[in-house]
Amino acid sequence: MAISGVNHVTLAVRDLDRALHFYVRVLGGRRRAQWQRGAYLELGTLWLCLELDACAARQVDDAHLAFSVDAQGFASLGEAIRLSGARIWKDNRSEGASLYFEDPDGHKLEIHVGDLRTRLASCREAPYEGMEFFDDGESETPAR
Repeated sequence: MAISGVNHVTLAVRDLDRALHFYVRVLGGRRRAQWQRGAYLELGTLWLCLELDACAARQVDDAHLAFSVDAQGFASLGEAIRLSGARIWKDNRSEGASLYFEDPDGHKLEIHVGDLRTRLASCREAPYEGMEFFDDGESETPAR
């Protein structure tokens, strides 16, 4: 038994129409289904569920969802995000181009050029404090 990937992500939103506008018009998602209290979208290979929740609160920690983009599309998507009025919440301090922004409900998001392989290569050159590397992809046997 092993995890094969992310199945879907659900984000609680206070205004479904506003969230749909942002994820479809600004980020380029495709609306696949919609109902009174939610919607299913595709963003690349990601299945994203937007779920109406009047109690959705602005996030205060550094947890975020990062979307992969290619180097050619980074500038134009970054410009669309900035023009949308999205709040930029963090400056990029790591390898690869990144833009850290919030959606209209305050979910922290990122677009990033790169992947785990490029990040690890960069970290090998300038490791974070106390960083260790596991070349064999060390894992434990999952509990049953």
